[in-house]
Amino acid sequence: MSCPLSEPLLGGNADGYVRDALASTFVANGPYVARFEDEVAARVGAPFAVACASGTAAIHLALHALGIGPGDEVWVSDLTFVASANPARYCGARVTLVDSERESWNLAPDVVVGELTRRARRGVAMPAAIVAVHLLGHPAHLGPVLEAAARHGVPVVEDAAEALGATWTAGAGPALDGREVGTVGTVGCYSFNGNKIMTTGGGGMVVTHDATLAARVRHLATQAKEPGVGYVHDEIGFNYRMSNLAAALGVAQLEQLDAFLARRRAIADRYDAAFADVDGIKAAPDCAWARRSGWLSSIVLEDEVTRERVRLALDGAGIESRPVWPPLRTQAPYRDAPVLGGNVAVELGERVLNLPSSASLGDEQQERVIDVVRHALWSHSTPALRVS
Repeated sequence: MSCPLSEPLLGGNADGYVRDALASTFVANGPYVARFEDEVAARVGAPFAVACASGTAAIHLALHALGIGPGDEVWVSDLTFVASANPARYCGARVTLVDSERESWNLAPDVVVGELTRRARRGVAMPAAIVAVHLLGHPAHLGPVLEAAARHGVPVVEDAAEALGATWTAGAGPALDGREVGTVGTVGCYSFNGNKIMTTGGGGMVVTHDATLAARVRHLATQAKEPGVGYVHDEIGFNYRMSNLAAALGVAQLEQLDAFLARRRAIADRYDAAFADVDGIKAAPDCAWARRSGWLSSIVLEDEVTRERVRLALDGAGIESRPVWPPLRTQAPYRDAPVLGGNVAVELGERVLNLPSSASLGDEQQERVIDVVRHALWSHSTPALRVS
């Protein structure tokens, strides 16, 4: 594709830092890992950060460190990439899916609060954890969820894989105002996959305010090996460490994060403005109480048929676009999972299309995307003018 959906933008000190890591011969473990952890922690405002192999590994480590195991129930946002839910299954837990709210497309807070309240009144077991996703880089409406979860002793894991740099603003409430996503739950998880806002080529990060939890995550990520020169392991652990080479790239990318965020947000704003007067298109969430990361810009079309027509038109022009993920309730591993709430996630799953959002996307490229989308809708609505 001449215009990819979301590609990495390298540069800055990337070449120098990676070459330095290579020259040091510390390619697996090394000083860039600790530096990257410290700088991410400082950037997001969390006292503890543990680098790991992927965003999926980060969620798995978080759940495992929280003691999630066979027989437990974990609530997960329904409208999300499958990696948000799979780690619960790695732990042997059962997954219950939570429907979306229309305002932010994230898990519906009224559904979460209502079900927790209902279970408390009836003496029904609480979930062992709630995995709240910040979908496509937009913060979830977490205030009510965090309050209810705290009352009932339920830990909240923030899946902020797509939302590094996104924040809450004044309308989200005093407890969240100015906070970075990933830092308000029990633990937060980020992804640095190649298509994310910043990349380490593949990698993730766990952040928390809990020193004991952070130490447990680090221990599990390094095969549960006890300190010392001997190979003594006190439990089953995982080889989830981040390499020094990946961390070197991460340090360089983090230095450019603000520029990446500014560009992606500008791209999202331009799409919103360009389609504001187009019949049949609704904008993606941009709530007054949040500041999105702009990871992927999206539009909402009238139905699945229209979405596919627009996608094919873009594809024919060499422009990559993708439907949002199908809700987990429609995926084979989770078709039998209980669902809390209604069918908002299903509706969004049929109508949302993600558009090119790379920080490297030029204005002319974006204008081409806009033109193709407009023409795909216009030509269908005026059949007499179609070119045969």
